Amino acid sequence: MGVKLVDLSQEIYQGMPVFPLHQKTMIFPNISHEESIRKIGFPFATNNLLINEHGPTHSDATYEYDPDGKYIDEMPLDFFYGPAVCLDLSQVKPEEYITPRELDNALNASGQILQKGDICLLYTGHYNRSYGTEEWLTRYTGLDYSGARWLAEKGVVNIGIDAPAIDHPLDTNYSGHLICKEYGITNTENLCNLDQVAGMRFLYFGLPLRIRKGTGSPVRAVAVFIE
Repeated sequence: MGVKLVDLSQEIYQGMPVFPLHQKTMIFPNISHEESIRKIGFPFATNNLLINEHGPTHSDATYEYDPDGKYIDEMPLDFFYGPAVCLDLSQVKPEEYITPRELDNALNASGQILQKGDICLLYTGHYNRSYGTEEWLTRYTGLDYSGARWLAEKGVVNIGIDAPAIDHPLDTNYSGHLICKEYGITNTENLCNLDQVAGMRFLYFGLPLRIRKGTGSPVRAVAVFIE
């Protein structure tokens, strides 16, 4: 028996795109090999990171969108680890919303079923088309209220997407996050490589850092296939 891993996480680097309201990612040297040798006689090299909790591939604490919600260090780990299905929504245009009809069609096309406690990832193709362009933060599809509720009512505990947000950028109601608030579930944004797992069921890992009173956390999202 073998194990195949598919990395679903974006690279973290200085200058990576983040929402305008968020801290830009900054990476700078803490100490070089040469400095360390001079100080202690051994070559250690380390960097410092300045990063927003919601900058790279990340999951939200329910506290982010609910003042009565849980911080990231209080949330159950099974929201970030467990059985997952990735639905192919790549046919939905950026100007359109992901509705129950698209979700139902994608689920039927995959031949999978969604079960209570599942993690559901949405492959929209946005990362493949637009990462690194001006459209990355401004032009992509997202869930409408009924679509997000469709997933929550299936028992999904974590909604993931290969875009900056599960909400459509024109949706000032932030419907995806509103549903996450109403159902007490999380979401994972800025995923990538979902084309490699679309239509499949697998084991998902996307564990957050244990940040005290964190509103969210970067994650290393991985799809695991047992072969």
